[in-house]
Parts: sequence; structure tokens; C-alpha cells
Amino acid sequence: MTTLELPDSSRQWIVDQVRSGREPFDVMDAMVVEGWQRDQAQLAVQEVIHGLMVEHARANGLPEPTPVPEPMDRGGPHQLDGGDRRVAVLANLRHPRVVVMGGLLSDAECDGLIELARQRLQRSETFLLDEGVSQVHEARTSEGMFFTRGENALCQRIETRLAKLCAWPVEFGEGLQILRYGPGAEYKPHFDYFDPDKSGTAGILSNGGQRVASIVMYLNNPEAGGETTFPDAGFNVAPIKGNAVFFSYDRPHPMTGTRHGGAPVLAGEKWVATKWLRLGEFR
Repeated sequence: MTTLELPDSSRQWIVDQVRSGREPFDVMDAMVVEGWQRDQAQLAVQEVIHGLMVEHARANGLPEPTPVPEPMDRGGPHQLDGGDRRVAVLANLRHPRVVVMGGLLSDAECDGLIELARQRLQRSETFLLDEGVSQVHEARTSEGMFFTRGENALCQRIETRLAKLCAWPVEFGEGLQILRYGPGAEYKPHFDYFDPDKSGTAGILSNGGQRVASIVMYLNNPEAGGETTFPDAGFNVAPIKGNAVFFSYDRPHPMTGTRHGGAPVLAGEKWVATKWLRLGEFR
């Protein structure tokens, strides 16, 4: 994290503003009025807030926050730059941090991923952190497969686009996972991060570190059902072909509010591509 040499008076003023309940972007706006460059004001506020979050975590025995991918800022454009494609913002939640994106993938890209994956599908497994193994689990009733990162030209193009959108290195991402949910199939609510208290976590974190964000991309239009649900937030995302939902989690803790699931498919089938982003390079 880049740091600034902030005068104690400026740092304390930002702390006072944040603790009084003032929105961070309003604090930045006030600093710009006083003559700060916007990028410097943003960096200063981010640094102070990060320090407060670390202080709170240490005082309460919580995991400390880490940097996370971020597709957009408040008040930013509603068309995001994916490099080779413009992507619409359809919904934007601050907590949990969720961004619903429209038109992330073209129809041809969706169809291409399905065809490349179809012959390699197997019953989806869940990584059991207590045992340190991946196996079929009743909570997950889909079929799936993994592409290695950059396995083919289509994966490379999509991964480059996601890296641009999220301001996160391609090398910090896992390969795309393709899932097919038939009628009645679901994925019960869960968190995507790896629980640090489980015995199998240390091994999986040795490659790439902790997961910090997820992107679920919808490859077709189910006839009914199959929403991505965020039950703690009371928020559901409809599975519309080409659209996607991004969510990040700055620490492996339920306080992020990112418990989510795949609701049962009521008619037809649902195909999705999932991308997980890590804190470090994933090999």
C-alpha cells in the first residue's frame, strides 16, 4: 500500500471526520476544495481508514484488512473500461461490496466457453478445509471443470479484460471454472475465502495466498430460478447471459457480508464461469 507523509494535524482531521460518520468521498471532496489534488486526497483518506480498520481489528481479535480489487469509485462512470469492451454497472452495493455488471461477455464468448467446457464436465467438488481435500459434497449439486489460466485464446481474452476491470494483475487470478446447474441443482450459501482456522488452509494458501474477490459470469439464460443470492444482504442477482456479479472481501471473516449461494434452478439449466482473485501470484 502506497503511503503519504501526512502532517499529524491533517491525519487527525481525517480521523475525526470519518469517526463522526462522514462519508469518505465527502471527506475527499472537502480536501479538494482546500487545495488537495484528488488522487492525493484519495490516497490520504484510504491510508487513514486502513489504519483505523487495522486498529479496530487488533483491538477486537479480528483478521486485519488487506487490499482488494475494485472496479469503480463512487460517482465514477457507469460504463467501466475492460480494455477491449465497455461494461455497464447495473447495481453497486458498498456492504457487502458487490457490483453487478452488464455485458461483461459477448454471446459468442458465452457460447464458446460452454462448448469448450462441455466435454470435460464432472460432478463439482468442494474443498473441505478440515480434511484438506476436495470432494463431492451435498451442498453443491452442479457439474463443472477448470481451465488453467491462459489455457486458450478465449480464456486469455476474458482474463485480461477482468484484470483491467478490477485493477488486479492477471497473475493474481485462478483459472476460470465453468459450472452447469441442471433442474433442481444449487449451491447452498457459503463464503469463498479460506477459513484461516481450518487445518487444511495453510496448504492451499501457499499458492497465491487468500482469495479476495469473486466474479460470477452468466453464460446462458435459465428459464427460471438460479439467482446468485446474498442472504445476509437480502440481495439477489438474476442470471442473465453475458452479465456478471463481482464481490470482494478484505478479510476472511463473516463481517464482509459476502455469504452467497446459487439458488436452485427451477426450469432449464444454468451455466456460469467463476473467477477467483487472490492476494498474490497464483501458479
